[in-house]
Amino acid sequence: MTVKVLSVVGNRPQFIKSGPLSVALRDAAIDEVVVHTGQHWDPEMSAVFFEELGLPEPAYRLDLRSADPDAMHPGIRDAVQREQPDWVLVYGDTNSTLAGAEAAGDVPVAHVEAGLRSFDLAMPEERNRIAVDKLAALLFCPDERSAEQLASEGVAGRREVVGDVMRDALDLLLPVARRRELSYSQPYAVVTLHRASNTEPERLRRLVSELNATGWTFVFPVHPRTRRVMEEHGIRAAPTLQTIAPLGYLDMLALVSGASRVVTDSGGLQKEAYWLGIPCVTLRNTTEWTDTVAAGANTLVDPGDPIRLGDALTNARFPDDAPELYGDGHASEKIASALLLGAG
Repeated sequence: MTVKVLSVVGNRPQFIKSGPLSVALRDAAIDEVVVHTGQHWDPEMSAVFFEELGLPEPAYRLDLRSADPDAMHPGIRDAVQREQPDWVLVYGDTNSTLAGAEAAGDVPVAHVEAGLRSFDLAMPEERNRIAVDKLAALLFCPDERSAEQLASEGVAGRREVVGDVMRDALDLLLPVARRRELSYSQPYAVVTLHRASNTEPERLRRLVSELNATGWTFVFPVHPRTRRVMEEHGIRAAPTLQTIAPLGYLDMLALVSGASRVVTDSGGLQKEAYWLGIPCVTLRNTTEWTDTVAAGANTLVDPGDPIRLGDALTNARFPDDAPELYGDGHASEKIASALLLGAG
């Protein structure tokens, strides 16, 4: 029996996560059909990842240019009805994740990155995680903590602790990324800002002002949403805050691997910094990746009052005794095996 998986992707982290898993699905003779919702439609945030990571060309491009789950439902539902897959596979915590799970109908949902919680219901990502986990029949957890969280919530689906597919992607592509030449002189820190709450004009103005005031040299790949707000509201970066266009995955990995610090509001970059042994400062009050904070490798700074940012950068250290977190780089194979065993 051939097993068919309908994978729903829509934004940058999902493209990265789906890369090694697509390879593992192919190696396991699982037929994968990809639906791209268009939640990220900028070529630098979307098409470049299909090219760099060798992802299968999406069979369905909804091209919605929207993050509205309701707008995504009809296109995903149509793909499910046409393809009749054994699984609808969703990644992470975005609106595309929620839309894929909701539009699956009677087809069982498999959720990659299940059980994570920041315990901050003000974050739409947190609400999405909870909703998708309740809908999923198969829950792929990055660690035992997330599996225990699902058990404590009474989530009905079957839990599998597999590790993190982003670790798979990093292990696969870091040697390639490090061969790329960078034009930035050391030392520098990398900064990324993209969350809706952090790109509200006045908050973004304060964050950029604090970054400017630290005296650190930053390289700042600017998300399209962030750039638009900066331009519309006259928010200016100091010369030490070098703004550049968004980078493809390999260039971004090369940039981060050469940094002395990472400052971010991204979930994925917190993990990548940890795996690369780079101290991270996270511009959020909470994180779903709590073990990176517990290990002393990640510091949370309140983005509404980032006065501690300079001190956090100066004091950030990566611990010598940091534990291995979120798997061993073989999550994708484990997921493929579980999908095969659970089909039918």
